[in-house]
Amino acid sequence: MELRVIDKTDEELRMEVAGEDHTFMNVIKGALLRTQGVAAATYDMNPEQSGGQTEPILSIKTEPGVDPLDALGEASRGVQTTVDEFSAAFEAAAQ
Repeated sequence: MELRVIDKTDEELRMEVAGEDHTFMNVIKGALLRTQGVAAATYDMNPEQSGGQTEPILSIKTEPGVDPLDALGEASRGVQTTVDEFSAAFEAAAQ
């Protein structure tokens, strides 16, 4: 996975997430939408509507005073926690 910031302001972020597909992008979008201070989160993967772009573009809009990079970090940590909990439950069930 490669990340490239396209645009960033105090309350908005557009970032290319190279090498990912809908599976990952839906997970991170969902986590962002559950993150306090995030007003909107979406991604675009449609090359015809995106000027030929083929890698997903993640867009985040936050409420005033919330840095979108901080929100992305919090959402990412939440995904990791969920994965860790699932892995532990799976291991316990498999024994």
